[in-house]
This record gives sequence, structure tokens and C-alpha cells, in this order.
Amino acid sequence: MQQDLLTALAVYAFATSMTPGPNNVMLMTSGVNFGFRRTIPHMSGVVIGFAVMIIAVGMGLAGIFYSWPPAHQILLVISVAYLCWLAWRIATQPTDVLAPGEAARPMSLLEAAAFQWVNPKAWTMAVTSVTAYAPDQALTSVLLVALVFGVVNLPAVGSWTLIGLNISRFLGNPRRLRVFNVTMALLLILSLYPVIWS
Repeated sequence: MQQDLLTALAVYAFATSMTPGPNNVMLMTSGVNFGFRRTIPHMSGVVIGFAVMIIAVGMGLAGIFYSWPPAHQILLVISVAYLCWLAWRIATQPTDVLAPGEAARPMSLLEAAAFQWVNPKAWTMAVTSVTAYAPDQALTSVLLVALVFGVVNLPAVGSWTLIGLNISRFLGNPRRLRVFNVTMALLLILSLYPVIWS
């Protein structure tokens, strides 16, 4: 890959990784509710899961949407339903992180990696990056795109988690934390707007 193309890819990866989207909203929320250390598996899952998605798309997975158009609608319905469920889970997150139960834990590495497959923004980023920066779909080109995103994603997801950690200092009581969680849940729902009405 030429140097100017590699630079353009790095800029694209940075811009798309740093802008708000489902992953970043959930990472910030996890930083607030669970802290940086407990969110590391979630961050790792985003980085690894998205890199695997780029490789899969580069190896031809996106062709399913061209050969069988209903697949896109099925994915859209699944994505919207799952994101709505995650928004509900965030909104009803116990404000006491020591509370027992399934809801009182951060997302695991495997859950975060699997989430990439129903994340509309991740699909858009993966298909666009492979189309623009690995049009030949050669394995080396696709792996390079995945590597660049992996290198850029790590500090990006860490930044959003740190933002959440810093915000948590101002959310010292359960009422403020509840308002924050409900707000983040609504932002997660709003992130679906461009997907549903595009």
C-alpha cells in the first residue's frame, strides 16, 4: 500500500473510531459504572472483534448483501432490536455497582467482539474501509487495513472509557448516575437514526 493511501487510511480509521457511535457510548457508560480496569475486556473485544470483521468482509462476506439483498434487512432488524435491548440494559443499570445480578457487570471480551456483528456503524466502517483501501481484496491489503484499525482503535476506545471514568467523579450519587445512564441509553437509540432512515 502506498504511503499516501496508508496515511489516508489512518486518518479515516482515527476519525471513524473517535466519533460517537454505539461502541463509544457503551464504553463511556462502562467507564462511569465500572471504571477503567473492569472495562478492559470490553475495550479488547471491540478492537479484536472489529479487526476480525474487517478480515471477514475483505474475504468476501459483504458479498452476501449483494447476492441476497434481504440479508441486509434481516441484519438491520436484528441490529435495531439488539441495540434497543442494550439501551434498556444501560437505562436500568443498577446505580450500585456492587448490586448482585447479570446487569451489574461490564460487557465481556466475547460479548463486545460479538456485538460488532450487529453494530450498524461497525458494518459501515468495515465495508467502506475494505472497499476504499483494499479494493483488490488481497489478503495482505485486508490484513493491513485490519492492523491499522487495531492500532488506532485501541487508544480510541481507551479515550472514551477514560472520559467515562472522569465523568464518574461528578456522578457521586445514585440519582445523578441514573440520569446519566438514561441519557446514554437515549443516545444509543439516537445513534440508530441514520441507519433506520438512510
